[in-house]
Amino acid sequence: MVGDISVATNVYIVTGYTDMRKSIDGLCSVVYQQLKSEPDCTSIYLFCGKRCDRIKILFREPNGFVLLYKRLDVTSGRFRWPRDSSEVKPITWKQYDWLMDGLEIEQPKAIKTA
Repeated sequence: MVGDISVATNVYIVTGYTDMRKSIDGLCSVVYQQLKSEPDCTSIYLFCGKRCDRIKILFREPNGFVLLYKRLDVTSGRFRWPRDSSEVKPITWKQYDWLMDGLEIEQPKAIKTA
């Protein structure tokens, strides 16, 4: 199925601001420059602009790239995007779920597994 991100084993969030006018090639160059590697078939990369109401997800399939785009409704609020630096940070699928639900990726009260 096209764009099935559930097959990815790694989730990377590109912290800081990303120019949301960038398409697949531009976002791949961000991954090349900041992660120092090529996007692979086992990873997804998340990008967010200054307005924090849109996210782009870059995913590589064996025969090409898929770019997913999510824009929140005006009343839905903003994504809680980490802005601390311009780096690529690995996150878990649980943190991905929190992010998509509008929560911070670091939940101090969440139950930690042993």
